[in-house]
Amino acid sequence: MKAQATAIGFSAILMWSLLALFTAASGAVPPFQLSAICFTIGGLIGLVFLICDPKRWHAFRQPWPVWALGIGGLFGYHFLYFTALRNAPAVEAGLIAYLWPLLIVVGSAMLPGERLGWHHLAGCAAGLAGTVLIISRQGIAFEGGYLFGYAMAFLCAFTWSAYSLLSRRFGVVPTDVVTGFCLATAALSLICHLGLEETVWPQTTLQWLAVVGLGLMPVGGAFYVWDYGVKHGDIQVLGASSYAAPLLSTLILIAAGFGELTWRIGIACLLITGGAALAAKDLIVRKRPASTA
Repeated sequence: MKAQATAIGFSAILMWSLLALFTAASGAVPPFQLSAICFTIGGLIGLVFLICDPKRWHAFRQPWPVWALGIGGLFGYHFLYFTALRNAPAVEAGLIAYLWPLLIVVGSAMLPGERLGWHHLAGCAAGLAGTVLIISRQGIAFEGGYLFGYAMAFLCAFTWSAYSLLSRRFGVVPTDVVTGFCLATAALSLICHLGLEETVWPQTTLQWLAVVGLGLMPVGGAFYVWDYGVKHGDIQVLGASSYAAPLLSTLILIAAGFGELTWRIGIACLLITGGAALAAKDLIVRKRPASTA
């Protein structure tokens, strides 16, 4: 059961690996407008299931901390991420923001029934090193003038890791409630768009398909399976395995003709896949019960 839930959670990582490709193909739609559209589509996914089975509407009857966590996690992460990119170079901001898998693995030690082993930390460190190789193709230069942007990026990482870890504490809350999180995030994103951005709609059929793809998968559907995974699966393995997203994203861009395979990508592949396998050691190699004479 735990391994199955972990696999379901990992499907979110596979979906997130499509984020760069779909975003690149979506045209010049501003970030908050794109977020509003995609989360609306993501909310519609959940509404379909709720309409087909009206009994599932009871999932919305949750105390305010559940709603605060869900909306704060989804909207807060994206608001802070977009703010970071507006106030700091994308490479450095992206690298800081991608500390969230490491924070999940380390923070999991505070969860009931979880034990943090050396292989979790080693696997996560290897994944982080691989991610550095991928992101820092043109070098990394942290400058004091961008401290606000860096701070927003760190808060972004902290927000998503806290959302993922605290979701585990609300393990009895049905995943159907993510529908409400998505719709609320869409509404808040729309408010930010109207106040901060100029509206730009997709111009071609391909761009519209990319936007719909974002809403169905990386910026929509992925949050349902991630919620289920962190609540019922191995959250430490999911945290360490999350570093596969930037690697798979880069490989997909290369396959689509937006990049080329280099030695850095090869080494990153070894680090990230090896790190994920090391973190998942307990799931891969199960101890056999001692035989009785």
